[in-house]
Amino acid sequence: MSEALSTRRLVIRLCLVVVGMFGFGFALVPIYDVMCQAFGINGKTAGVYEGSQAVDEQRQVRVQFLATNAVDMVWEFRPMADEVAVHPGDSTQMLFIAHNPTDKPMTAQAIPSVAPSKAAAYFHKTECFCFTQQVLQPGERIEMPVRFIVDRDLPADVRHLTLAYTLFDVTARMPPVAQATLTRAAP
Repeated sequence: MSEALSTRRLVIRLCLVVVGMFGFGFALVPIYDVMCQAFGINGKTAGVYEGSQAVDEQRQVRVQFLATNAVDMVWEFRPMADEVAVHPGDSTQMLFIAHNPTDKPMTAQAIPSVAPSKAAAYFHKTECFCFTQQVLQPGERIEMPVRFIVDRDLPADVRHLTLAYTLFDVTARMPPVAQATLTRAAP
C-alpha cells in the first residue's frame, strides 16, 4: 500500500508542476512588461498618431537614433543622422537607409523602442517604416522615413530620448516577396 500511495503522491506533484508551468507561461507577458517598466528598458511606442500640438519653442529635447540588425539580418541599416534637437510639439522627420546586399529578394520588419521607457508614451510617430514590412530586391537601397512628434507633456526632467530600431529578417515567415516583385515590375 505504501508504494501505491507513494506513486499517487508523485503523480499529483508532477501534475501540479505541469499546471504551474502552464500558468507561468501565461504570466510571462505581464511579468516582462513589469520588468521593462521597473528597469526602464524596451519603451514600447504607440501606433500611428493623428493629433496636432502647439510647438513649445522654449524647450529643446535631443532625440538619438540607433539602428541594429537582428542576428540573421544582413542588410545595411542606419539613420541619416545620429541625433536631432527638436522642440516638443513640432513635427520632425528622420530618414533611415536600408540596403539589401544579397542576390535574393528579402523582407524585413523593424521593431522600435524608446528610452527612457517613461518617455515612450510621449513619443508619437505620425509616419514610420516600422508600421509595414519592407521588401527589397537584390542590391536595392531605399530611404525610409520616420516622422514623429515629441509631446509637449513630456516630463521636464527628460531632455534626451533614444529611438532604437532592430531590423529582423522575416523572409522565411512572410512570403510577400513574390507579390512585391510583381507589383514593382508592373507598369
